[in-house]
Parts: sequence; structure tokens; C-alpha cells
Amino acid sequence: MISNTIEKLKWRYATKKFDPSKILSEEKLNVLKESFNLTATSYGLQPLKMVVISDARLKSELVPLTMSQTQVRDASHVLVLCTENIVDKKYIKQHFSRVEATRNTPRAILQPFELFLVDEFSEKNPEDIAQWMAKQAYIAMGNLLTVCALEDIDACPIEGFEPQKYDEILQLRSLGLRSVLVLAVGYRDETDMFSQLKKVRRGVGNVIIEM
Repeated sequence: MISNTIEKLKWRYATKKFDPSKILSEEKLNVLKESFNLTATSYGLQPLKMVVISDARLKSELVPLTMSQTQVRDASHVLVLCTENIVDKKYIKQHFSRVEATRNTPRAILQPFELFLVDEFSEKNPEDIAQWMAKQAYIAMGNLLTVCALEDIDACPIEGFEPQKYDEILQLRSLGLRSVLVLAVGYRDETDMFSQLKKVRRGVGNVIIEM
């Protein structure tokens, strides 16, 4: 299993050209949705949502907002990782209500940590909270890329896009969200030369420090 995982990660690459005729099955798409939901986040607060786009017209409209990268047009689906606009006392209390309901943990046990987080976030400025949430989105992106590799799904992570225009065209403001990252997923085109290139990495000996 270990060697198979490494081989899958070697197979993975940032897909430059997707085959638009190949569409993810509902089963594969559900794996990605569940993987996003199960992604680790700081304090378990999960301040993220993911927009799943399959509509061909909408994907085409996103191309000029994504530095003309045609991956968002040709991919089976485009996943837009978003953060909440607000993480406040109400949001935190809702989280602990879910913990209470899911684990049957008495609120009295949860309350000290709940109060700590309420105080912690009340002292943070909005910019710091936004930066913290963006870091959670990157954790989710890394998780999704690994899952894609294990599931033989091709993917291209994208930072080069116009978030404010994405927010506008996807009407994210009305949902209390802002876009942070884009992930195009699907299946590589056989003519994509980049799929055959060897990975260029610094090497385990240069990036791992044993202590």
C-alpha cells in the first residue's frame, strides 16, 4: 500500500489539458465531496465551503477570470474553495452544538473550550481571521489533491484567478462566502505532453531533516 501511494503521487501532476469528453462519475464526485467535508481544520471549526461547477456555460465564463486558463472550461468539474465571511460567537456556538449532538458530550464539558474560542476570535481583527481561514482552504486543497491521485482523478490547482469577479459571477456574497482557491478536476487529454514529464523535486535527502 505504501509503495502504491507513492506511485499514485508520482502519477499526479498539475494537468494542463483536460479531455472535455470524460466526465467524473457521481461516485467519484461524491468521494471528493466527502473528502472535502472530512478535511482537517484548525479547532475543527471548518470555516469552508466548496462550490462544485459542472455547467458548461458557466465554466466557459470563468476562463477569462482565470488568466485564460482553459482547464476550467475543459475539466469535468471546477471546485471553488471558499471561506466564510464571518466566524463569530454565533458560528462558534453552532459548532459546539454539533459536537454536543454528534458525540452526546455534555455542554458543561465543552463549555470551557467554547468560551476560550469565543474570546480568542473576539480579539482577532477581521484580516487575521480571513488569513487564518485561507490557510484552512490550502489544507483542504492539499487533501483533495492527494485524494484525486489515489482515485485516479486528474487535477489542476489554481491560484491565478480573480476572486472578486468569481464572487460576483457565482453570487458568493449573498451566501456569506468568498473564493480563495480553484481546483479543476477530470481526466487528462492524451495529448498533454506534461503528463509524460518527470517530476522535478529537490529530493528526500534535501528536504527532510532527521533529528
